This record gives sequence, C-alpha cells and structure tokens, in this order.
Amino acid sequence: MVAGGMCLCGLIRLLCSLLIPALFLSGILCVCLVILLWGIRLCIQQRKKKLISAGKDGKQPLVVAFFHPYCNAGGGGERVLWCAIRTLQKKYRNVMCVVYTGDRDVTGEEIAEGAFRRFNIKLAHPVKFVFLEKRYLVEASLYPHFTLLGQSLGSVLLGWEALLKCVPDIYIDSMGYAFTLPLFKYLGGCCVGCYVHYPTISTEMLSVVRNQDTRFNNAAFITSSPLFSKFKLIYYYFFAFMYGLVGSCSDVIMVNSSWTLNHIISLWRAAACTSVVYPPCNVQTFLDIPLEEEKSNTEHSIVSVSQFRPEKDHPLQIRAFAKLLKEKRLGQQLQLKLILIGGCRNQQDEERVKNLKGLCEELGVSNAVMFRTNIPFEELKRHLAEATIGLHTMWNEHFGIGVVECMAAGTVILAHNSGGPKLDIVVPYEGHITGFLAENVESYAEMMAYILSLSPEKRLEIRENARHSVHRFSDLHFEEAFLLSVEPLFKQKYMNKNVNE
Repeated sequence: MVAGGMCLCGLIRLLCSLLIPALFLSGILCVCLVILLWGIRLCIQQRKKKLISAGKDGKQPLVVAFFHPYCNAGGGGERVLWCAIRTLQKKYRNVMCVVYTGDRDVTGEEIAEGAFRRFNIKLAHPVKFVFLEKRYLVEASLYPHFTLLGQSLGSVLLGWEALLKCVPDIYIDSMGYAFTLPLFKYLGGCCVGCYVHYPTISTEMLSVVRNQDTRFNNAAFITSSPLFSKFKLIYYYFFAFMYGLVGSCSDVIMVNSSWTLNHIISLWRAAACTSVVYPPCNVQTFLDIPLEEEKSNTEHSIVSVSQFRPEKDHPLQIRAFAKLLKEKRLGQQLQLKLILIGGCRNQQDEERVKNLKGLCEELGVSNAVMFRTNIPFEELKRHLAEATIGLHTMWNEHFGIGVVECMAAGTVILAHNSGGPKLDIVVPYEGHITGFLAENVESYAEMMAYILSLSPEKRLEIRENARHSVHRFSDLHFEEAFLLSVEPLFKQKYMNKNVNE
C-alpha cells in the first residue's frame, strides 16, 4: 500500500512537472500565432493601398467584392449577383464593384455581355473582375469522399488567392462559401456579409444519413452499412459545428427563403443580423407576355427551367413524363413534349445532359423530350410563353427562381412539395390556388394528368392567380430589401474610414 501510494505521488509530481512547461510552451505558441496573424493582416492592409488606385476626385473608392467563382454560369445565383451589383451602382457613387471569378476562359466584357443576354441586366458602370487560377479546389470532382469538407477547405485556399489579388473594404460571399468569411474578416480587415442560397449542410441532410436513405448525396454502399452511416453522421455533425462557427463571423446575413432562414438560424445562431431577401426574379419581363386562352387543346408543352445539376433531379422529370405518356389517362390523344432548359457550367454538367438523353432513349421518349442548354433570354421567354405546365422537381429547393418565372410567364406550375416552393412560392394568393405540388414519379405523373384534364378556362384562372402572387419577388422588392440589409456594412466601413482619416 505504501509503495503504491509512493508510486502514485511520484506519478502526480511527474505530471505536474510536465504540465507547467507544457502550459508555458502553449502560451508562447499562442502568442507567436497571434503576432504572426497580426503581421499578415498588416501586410495585407499595406498591399491594399498599393492595389487600389484613387479615383478622379483623388479619393479611393469603396471597394465591394463579391466572391462568385462561377459568375458566368447563368443560373439563379448569378442573377442575384448581377442584380446586387446593379443595385449598389445605382445607390452609391463612390463604389467600385469587384467580382472574384474562376471563369478564365472568357473576358470580363464577355461575362458582362452574358449577364445582359441571359438576364436582361445591364450595369451602369464597368465591374472589375479578379480572375482566380485555383477554382479547381472547389470542384466536387476533386473530392470523391468527404466532399463537403474538401470543398470548404479548398474555398479557403481559393479565398486566400482572392484576398492577395484584391483586398476589398466590404466582402460579400454570394455563392455559399462560408469558410471564406473569417479569412476576409480577420486577416483582410473587411466588413463581411453573405447571401445564402442554400445551407451547405442542413438538418434534412442529417436525417437522410440517420435514416439510411439513399439519395444523390448519400451513396447506396453507405446506406447499406450501419457502421458507415454512423461514421458519416458523426462527420456531418462535426462539419455542421464548423459551418456554424465560420458562418457566425458574418456581420450581415441574407437568406433567400423561409426554409433557408430556419436552417441558418439553427446552425449559425445569429438571428439578429439575419434577414430574408427574396432573390430578384425577372417577373416583369415575363408578366409582359400576354395571358391568353390556349390556342390548342391537343398540343401541350411541359417546360423545366433549372441548371443541369444532380440535385435538380431531372431523371424524376423524365420518368414522370414517360409514365404520363405510357398510362394514357388523359381521356384524349394529346401531343405532349417535355422541354428541359438549363445552364451547363462545365464538362460534368454536359456529361449529365448526355446521361439524361440516354435515359430518354431507355424509356422510349427521346422523340418527345427536347434539351436546350445555355440558351438566350428571348428563347427562354418564348418557350415559357408557349408552355402549359412549368415543371420543378428539386427536393428541398432553397427558393426556386425558375418556379417564379414559370408562374409569371403564365404556366401552371407543378413543383416539389418541399423547401421554398412549398413555404414561400406555390402558396394560396388571397385564398386562391396558384399551382400544384408533388413528391415522386407517381404523384408528378398524376398531377400532370390532372392539370391537362382541366378546362382551358380553369387553367387560365390558376395562371392569373399565380401571376398576381409573384409581384413580391420582383427586382424592385429585391433592391429595397438588399439595400436595407447591407446598409450596416456601409455605415460601419464609412465610419471606420472617417476615423482613420
């Protein structure tokens, strides 16, 4: 007993003798790290003065930078970007807008021209484009496993490249790379904001893994293994914690829907600086399309508008359409065609379109399905003007600009019974139906058959209700809400500049 007590006392003395030097060493390392980070911040601030030249009045412009590596993609997120820049240019005179992009295969002039051609958005002043070389670091294909973590860490390196090339006064992440926020805030000394289209991780994603449900982001070999599922669930919880930590660094948080708001508040716990800013939908251009009674009772087109990405679930659209044609429940022989319209960002998206065409051949509907990629705005408008049904199939779509555009154009919308379409868009307007919702192949086929079985007069009534409901998603409403949300960033930065001067 005595010997055991002496051994225990000796062990305690040994631990104490090691603990004090370890704490001292840790303290020194922390101080060195703080000094290093402060030194990096000072160097970056000095670099900023050299990179940004004064304007005609001799004053340096206020630099507002948007982090949007795929600014030439042509989707709903890009429309938010260009409308946000146009709004700032109209409101603030001494502002220079910068876009960090990885689209190195085009010039800045071509990007601006593409924004006008696709979205009918013309900027009042030129935009400075900072072309990034390391965009491949955020490509999902680079990380076959641990994709969320890999892309997030890759975005930090890409953000570091952006920061070294241009140090802004105000930094806005407009594409969902939250891990860049602390980089620009603490090392760049910027006021930071973000526009969240879709949380990188959500409680639904956790439930999918927990319930071992097979989806595009949860492989079958994981769902079939309880061990792999538990490991992935732990990984998701860890990532959700880190995501909440970096997201809470933002001074201003804008989200695009009630669905996204609920998730971001839950994860980032920054409700005081979070607000819903509905994305700008080009409703007026589509509202200009005359809303007339259908010219034909036998020819109908069903149009889908969304980028060709896996989460948009185009296979569901094709399978539901094939089931509709096969079961012939329409009571008459109708000539139907499905038109899939969307943007292709890269080779992966083009390969996805090729696979979808293969699915059409497999189901025997190739002659009735048309693919239109990266089309001009006028062609998009024409297809929507002629369509009877607007189709949307993404599960938990964060908002759904394509859904709003279809409703404004006068189609009868059939969207997924989840996310933004369910909570914000396809909701009754003054007690009247504005569209329909579905969840799987069977319900989509049934609902399409039901819509086509309605009388032209009843469809016209639904189309009119839908049109009246979409005014709240207009460019004007976006501009007002966006300016109100980002105002604290400008007040803070102008205040800092006045103090420094």
